[in-house]
Order: sequence, then structure tokens, then C-alpha cells
Amino acid sequence: MENLMENKLLKEKLISHKLKVGLNVYILPKPGYSRQFAIYATQYGSNDSQFVPLGKKEPITVPDGIAHFLEHKLFEEEEGNIFDEYAKLGAQPNAFTNFNMTAYHFTSTGNFYECLDVLLGFVGRPYFTDENVEKEKGIIAQEIRMYEDNPYWRVYFNLLKGLYHEHPVRKDIAGTVESIYKINKEILYECYRTFYHPSNMVLFIAGDVDTDRVIKQAEELFSKQPVKEAGSEIERILPEEEKGVAQSRVEEKLAVSRPMFALGFKDEDITGGGDRLLEKIIANEIILDMLVGPSSDIYSNLYEEGLIDSSFGTDYTGEKNYGHAIMSGQSSDPEKVASILYDEIDKRKSKPWDQDYFERIKKKKMGQHIRLFNSIESTSIRFVSMLFKDTHLFDYYQTIESITYDLIIQEFKQLYNKSNSCLSMIVPKI
Repeated sequence: MENLMENKLLKEKLISHKLKVGLNVYILPKPGYSRQFAIYATQYGSNDSQFVPLGKKEPITVPDGIAHFLEHKLFEEEEGNIFDEYAKLGAQPNAFTNFNMTAYHFTSTGNFYECLDVLLGFVGRPYFTDENVEKEKGIIAQEIRMYEDNPYWRVYFNLLKGLYHEHPVRKDIAGTVESIYKINKEILYECYRTFYHPSNMVLFIAGDVDTDRVIKQAEELFSKQPVKEAGSEIERILPEEEKGVAQSRVEEKLAVSRPMFALGFKDEDITGGGDRLLEKIIANEIILDMLVGPSSDIYSNLYEEGLIDSSFGTDYTGEKNYGHAIMSGQSSDPEKVASILYDEIDKRKSKPWDQDYFERIKKKKMGQHIRLFNSIESTSIRFVSMLFKDTHLFDYYQTIESITYDLIIQEFKQLYNKSNSCLSMIVPKI
């Protein structure tokens, strides 16, 4: 049965349908658009290294980096490579793995339904052999070594290692060279069977497409695939995370011309998914803009003094079981920047921003959200990411409207504390 949601403000409709195999399909119609975008994603990422496999009772621990490894392997078929099939259809495929999801997607300007067949086909058709798994280890090991030399990657993951004691978010998504060499085809199939069941996945499509045809096509395709019934919800096991940060300062020397930094604040007010998480994400996006956004006094002062440049940016990550705020960029003196930011945070706790400033930033966020829907790729990826947090992109605008000044101040005082922070720096080798 199809469900229709409408957002009159955004002038957008969303059609959802649950297939017999348990897959939730969402279609965002975009009449007149020349491009189509489809993303097929599983709620499975690098954090899922300990779990109870489907149909079993005892938990297992798998090598770090296996979700990313599995993403790579699914593109390889017994008969050639999936990229070649998409090339013949004139489409652009890609995939990514992050901490909490793995996604496969394509953009097309024609042959959409043929491309959709390819997408649902290869993701549902794993082909692992001892030989092709062994071959992939060398390719991914090379990728890992490349990231080890990437200062942007290092400053970020060094920060996560500083913020977290045990949570798997502190580990590199691709794993380590040592961990990937422990992967074999049996472990890959075990992870695939557990996490790639359609009931743990979402298909999201945006563009000028025929909704009935998409649903019929997907139902027919899955009726030909041997799909086992889904069991109960996957039991994911996370280690107990200590309060506070593991390290307050991390420094590494790399071949960079200018120092880089990432100042992070660990959020210990963990809410799980749903409305409260969405509210927290939006609140922190507003806070970061008020605190150090381009229109803030502190940003102007730091920029004029030459302590930050256009590389400076902020981000809040809010997930079901962890969260953190980050301010990062390049600077000739990262420690001075951090000191000024700490002082500004302390000042704002005793002398908060005025309410008019809050209202201006809030309206800015509303405008940014409306503009998001101009990009079918960004909208689709954001939609799926939020669905996996038990939240909904159509609720975003309404939630922004409901955010109050008092909530902002409360969230600011709760999260932005020096005792719960870590400064990660990459400095030039001398």
C-alpha cells in the first residue's frame, strides 16, 4: 500500500511503499527534471564490528574495515564489473561507507529503469571467492596507506581518537592494513546475510519517474531473488563508553605547509533517534553558526588577525549513540585559536547572544533547508541518513520553527565545555 506525504511549504510530495520482502521504497517526484537519482542503502557501517549474526545466538567480533571492504566487493561480478554496465547505460554510479551506513547510488539522464535493475541486481548478488577477496586486500591496503598521509583525514580521526575511549567511531572506516588481512569470504558472507536483508535497507529515488512502474519493477526483481525472511531487529553490540574525553590534545607531524586543527566537543547527552535527536542536530547547527559562523564577531576577529582563513568550518554530528561538535581549519597558531574559542564560549555562558541574533540565524537555516531540495543528490542522501536515525527530512522545517532561544542556551551550556573537548593538530615536519 502506498503512502503519500505532502509538504506544502516546500511544494514537495513523497510516496512510500513497503515491498513484500520488507524493503521500504521512497520516491520524491520531480516532474520535468532531466536527471534521476537512486540510492540503495543499508543501515550498516564501520561501527558495526560486534553483533549477533542473523539466525544465531552468540555475538561475534569482525575485523575493522569490513563494511567498507564489502562495499568494494559488491561491485565485482563473476562476469565482469558493474561500472562497465553503467557506462553502457550512460549513468554515473558510486558508493560510500561511513560509520553507520553503506550506500550504492547512481545518477542518470536516461535508461533509468535499466539502471535501477543493475543497482538492485548487483547489491543483491554477492560474489566472494578466496581469490577475489585476496586480490582486494592489496587494493584497500593501498587506499588505507594513502589516507594515512592525508592531513585532512588524520586531523579528523586523531580528534575522534581523542574524544572517545572505546566507541568504534574512533576507528578508521577502512580499518587498518592488519585488520583487512584478517577478512575472508566466510566473514563477508556472514556480514552480508545479517545486514543486507531488504528489511534493513532503504531505496530512495528522486526525479521524473513513474512511481507505479518503479514499485512493480522492484517487486518483480525481488520475487526472483532468494530472500530469507527477516528475523528480529539486528542486535548490535557497543562497548561501554566512559565519560569525558580520552585525550585533551593530539598532535601529529606531517608534510604540510601550514598547521591544521580540529577542536571537538564530545556530546554526552545521548538521546537515541527520533524527534529529540533531530531537535538536537538543528539546535547545534544554529549554535555553531551563532558562535563562530561567518556573521559572528569572533569569526571576523580571527579572520582579520590572520588566525583563520576560508578553510575554517563547523559541523555537528548527531547519531543514536554518540555525538560531537567540531570547529576546524588551517591556522598559523591553532592553540591560540583554540584559546580564543574557549574564552568566547565562557563569555557567552555569562553573556548570551541577544534573541534577535538567534532569530536571524534560525531564518538563515530555514532558507538553507529549502534550498537543499534543489539538489536531488543531496536531498536523497540526507533523507536516507535521517531515516536511519528514525527521523524524517519533511519534519526538519517544522522542527526548526519549534526551536526556542531557551533550548539553544540550554544545549550550548550542556555541550560546549573545555573539560569535554579535544584539540587535534597537524603541524609541519621540520
